[in-house]
Amino acid sequence: MLTTTHPAPAAGPRPATTPAPAAVASGVVKTYGHGTTEVRALDGVDLTISAGQLTAVMGPSGSGKSTLMHAMAGLDAVDAGSIRLGGTELTDLSEKQRTLLRRERLGFVFQSFNLVPSLTAAENIALPLRLAGRTPDGLWLEELVTTLGLQDRLTHRPSELSGGQQQRVAVARALVTRPEIVFADEPTGNLDSRHGQALLAFLQRAARELGQTVVMVTHDPTAASYADRVVFLADGRAANDLTDPTVPTVLATMAGLEQPASRAEA
Repeated sequence: MLTTTHPAPAAGPRPATTPAPAAVASGVVKTYGHGTTEVRALDGVDLTISAGQLTAVMGPSGSGKSTLMHAMAGLDAVDAGSIRLGGTELTDLSEKQRTLLRRERLGFVFQSFNLVPSLTAAENIALPLRLAGRTPDGLWLEELVTTLGLQDRLTHRPSELSGGQQQRVAVARALVTRPEIVFADEPTGNLDSRHGQALLAFLQRAARELGQTVVMVTHDPTAASYADRVVFLADGRAANDLTDPTVPTVLATMAGLEQPASRAEA
């Protein structure tokens, strides 16, 4: 977890026009269990993700952050509602079609890394390209590896890497295909402060300068302050929204979400 409270570095002016939506969730419902054990993880949530922006998703524990990200990435089916990626309705797709869509159009950074143990770091990074039958962009690959500090780890297998190094490999793998959207679940959770800040600055630059769309679930106000926008969830619904976030505004908004729950428990 990052502990610094320094403001995120400036990365130039934002576009004057609002980008078109890269993904839209409308009235999405997701439940787990049945009867008295039923948990409504998403309760009619609405969310629009603008293209070419870094969007952070925050909220109290159990608010539905990761569930929403997995649903919008086509990893989990939903019980009701609509999820559109560009012009594609995900809820109409079969599992096979969603798998193909994820391979060709999306990137993922999971908390658990999901690296292939038998492959080297370089082979893990290039895996999405190999599966898609595509040739790597050498300059882009070099920039990813250099920015993420992996130059001297490319021949190592996951078991020979620290948790932070594995996370950086997972980030490079997610970005190597230049996907329409990258979904990242706590991408700095296993990084030290220096590498975490470098990763966040890179994601910020990828959005603002390269037009990459990134959706990042995080509990860290400092990480969220790098985003163009922060969406806050509570009880499975979108509860608040910040543009140009700072650490103080993120903390204040989170406190406002947690206070009603505290009063209800009292």
